[in-house]
Amino acid sequence: MKDALTIHRALLGGETRHEIVRLPFGIATADELPEALGLPAVRCLVTRVYTCEDVYRGDRFLAAAVVCAGARPPLEAVRREVGARQVRPARADMVNAVTEYAAGLVAPLLLPPAMPLLLDQRITEVLAADDVVYTPTGEPSTALGIRVADLCTLSAAKPCALEPPSGPKAPPAMFVDSPALRGRLAPRPRSARSTGAATLRDVPRGTNRPPRVR
Repeated sequence: MKDALTIHRALLGGETRHEIVRLPFGIATADELPEALGLPAVRCLVTRVYTCEDVYRGDRFLAAAVVCAGARPPLEAVRREVGARQVRPARADMVNAVTEYAAGLVAPLLLPPAMPLLLDQRITEVLAADDVVYTPTGEPSTALGIRVADLCTLSAAKPCALEPPSGPKAPPAMFVDSPALRGRLAPRPRSARSTGAATLRDVPRGTNRPPRVR
């Protein structure tokens, strides 16, 4: 299974500035990150995973959406963006098997390359490219801190509108800064060698189709 060390090595190889933060207590899901880090929800991202049914062939595959902690995009919005017939939250055992992350702690990096990945566009509208966000690492005791611009580039996530049709506006707390966000990122490793990859996805396994679900 993937964990903080897996992510750290991948980012180190690409010379991407980041930090692995040890949490004060173990978390069961990424929705607990704001409490563990003492940060507003917009700084803490959750990767929701869904089982989708292909609109043409009826095959099932997994897709994911990156949203702020506590947010759950409407299934209709996810269905529309991935072009599926039906969408529902994926079972934990399926999430574990396909993403190789613990369900509830999926990171938006190192996912299967053919797995559709969406990003709530409000995240990039509220935060600047150099702002730092935190994501789970697949394990309950750590979190990954990474700049918004790097996360968007390496994850290759598709920005799109995932908010509920009549959802409330973002609360002012989204703009609260934290001392943990500035000046604490690990310096760019001088000895690390770049992988040259434009994105940070798993190596394709002989197919460009989304991972099928049985």
